[in-house]
Amino acid sequence: MSVTCGVECMVILGCSRWAWKRCTYIGSDDSATWPLATADEFEPVPRICRLILAIYEVDLRNPQFASSGGYRLNPDWVVKRVTYEQTLGLAPPYLIYADHDHREIVVAIRGLNLVKESDYKLLLNNRLGMQMFDGGYVHHGLLKSAIWLLNQESETLKRLWVDNGSDYKMVFTGHSLGSGVASLMSIIVVNHGDRLGGIPRNKVNCYAVAPARCMSLNLAVKYADVIHSIVLQDDFLPRTPTPLEDIFKSVLCLPCLIFLVCLRDTFIPEGRKLRDSRRLYAPGRIYHIVERRFCRCGRYPPEVRAAIPVDGRFEHIVLSCNATSDHGILWIEREAEKALERMKESSSETVTVPPRTQKFERLQTIEKEHRDALERAVSLNIPHAVNTPDDEAPEKEVLRPSKSEGEDVPNAKSQSSGGTVNWDEVVELFFERNESGVLHLKRDTDDPK
Repeated sequence: MSVTCGVECMVILGCSRWAWKRCTYIGSDDSATWPLATADEFEPVPRICRLILAIYEVDLRNPQFASSGGYRLNPDWVVKRVTYEQTLGLAPPYLIYADHDHREIVVAIRGLNLVKESDYKLLLNNRLGMQMFDGGYVHHGLLKSAIWLLNQESETLKRLWVDNGSDYKMVFTGHSLGSGVASLMSIIVVNHGDRLGGIPRNKVNCYAVAPARCMSLNLAVKYADVIHSIVLQDDFLPRTPTPLEDIFKSVLCLPCLIFLVCLRDTFIPEGRKLRDSRRLYAPGRIYHIVERRFCRCGRYPPEVRAAIPVDGRFEHIVLSCNATSDHGILWIEREAEKALERMKESSSETVTVPPRTQKFERLQTIEKEHRDALERAVSLNIPHAVNTPDDEAPEKEVLRPSKSEGEDVPNAKSQSSGGTVNWDEVVELFFERNESGVLHLKRDTDDPK
């Protein structure tokens, strides 16, 4: 009897301890050890959010949903706006904007529309481990959408970049569903920049706002110098390892799903999660906007923490009433703007005093942070992790078809589109399909492993 009582007490104590830890876990705990971001590196985020919000407007000259500050863009610089009717459900609506003030060409993609069946079809076009790409795993439906969008707009983007002196940055951005499409577009363009006029890697940027988990950990770390994810406090989507298709199947009972996922992941060891090459993550370097504290009411002046996490990369569900509201693009834009103003105020000094951190030194710090994250991924034996972002560059050059091999490899130009780049064929140059239709990097097929 005493033994049974002792066992019951241990079980009760264990369950109580778990419940206490889970209920007191807040979003800011994920980034508690991260350094603060600087105003220079975070400066693009609020205006990128405003560009995404502008997609929702019918007429940018007479906006209906703009905040008090407006969208702060020039309607004459909008190159193209594409609606659901034009995408035929193959991609979310998007906007191409030539920002001459900041010397950027921006492709902004809107988030999930809860009343559009085509968005759900895009999300459901996947299953765990279905799509291997660039030595890792990605979401199949989002990859197909990214390739379709590049097929449609690559000539427009190439013309804009060349006409502006081949000096502008190419920025891909999106919210929620659109963040996954933008992230995979940036990966393809980084690896095949010659198809857009020879744009180099350091001219390609991606800002994934409220990012979807769309790529495996090795890819998330490998492209952390290109992709920047923005997460507001307790946002559920970057933290939920459940596949996207399962999340939005249960959107009407999302709190129940979040609790069950939280309970399940409690019993999965950290090492097992890292060894699962099919597990998808939020991409790139992460900016975490923190505005709430434990056992404190209301919102506080937001601060932004930035890092390239490897182990413990937003793996814990936050049981919070703000888990879904923090996913909204409106809230993210407002808090990002407040955070940027606060960073500028805190760093403002007299003109005679130089800034504490020089811009060149900060860039060197970010590059070192990326190298350290890559080395950390290799040391943790994460599948397909590499030591440097361009470890595979020599192999890619070898795989380029020579004149004598032109008959055996699909031509990179589409015969039916008047010589424009067909990105499906570009992908096929470097990746091949197995019997089940999964894309594999050609280098991997020769690997004895």
